[in-house]
Amino acid sequence: MLARVKEYLLDFSELFFPNICLSCQRKLLKGEEVICLFCLSELPVTGYWNEPDNPVANRLWGRVPIQGAAAFLQFKKGGKVQRLIHELKYKGRKDVGVYLGKIFSHHLIQSDSVIKDIDLIVPVPLYWKKLKQRGYNQSTPFAQALSQSLDVPYSDTALMRTSQNVSQTKEKRYDRYGNVAGIFSVTDASQLSGKHILLVDDVFTTGATADACLQAILSVPETKVSFIAISVSM
Repeated sequence: MLARVKEYLLDFSELFFPNICLSCQRKLLKGEEVICLFCLSELPVTGYWNEPDNPVANRLWGRVPIQGAAAFLQFKKGGKVQRLIHELKYKGRKDVGVYLGKIFSHHLIQSDSVIKDIDLIVPVPLYWKKLKQRGYNQSTPFAQALSQSLDVPYSDTALMRTSQNVSQTKEKRYDRYGNVAGIFSVTDASQLSGKHILLVDDVFTTGATADACLQAILSVPETKVSFIAISVSM
């Protein structure tokens, strides 16, 4: 009886607050979450986790001795992925990160992935003022979902951003590395020492931010690093 009452109340609330697909704005059916099944099937999945020599890895090789690197989705202006990232980053929709993390972890488990043998998952940190303003780190829900699904520990305290760089969006490619150089530092080396760390970010563009974070992690003795982003903008 209680289950029926809850179902009735849920159906009633959706009359006034419909649960809609964040991509196409269509009302979600029962069993669907965040986006509808059609939009899910249309997501531009990269498949990079099965390609050691992929564009994300290529941008980091030569600068950082990574074990593996990948991105889940292809980011394009005006596309489905941009809308999802916008909801995650600016609209408080942390469930977007959780949802995408669960899906991506399924791919990693089912495939011969370049991302493997991870000891700890760490999100790219926000500067404390930005974190206070936004209320959460947009990379955290995705990283936590990966942690739970892959049964790998997670930490958001081992690495910190020591200053807020200027916006990267209008910077030229060669300027972005200088823009983020030295702004990340390790706060607890004991969490990282001797481990293979998976760094997680929301959007990968030039690789400048990932490079700076990975270099900070590698300053700890006997660490190895891999990298994953929700999306990649080429």
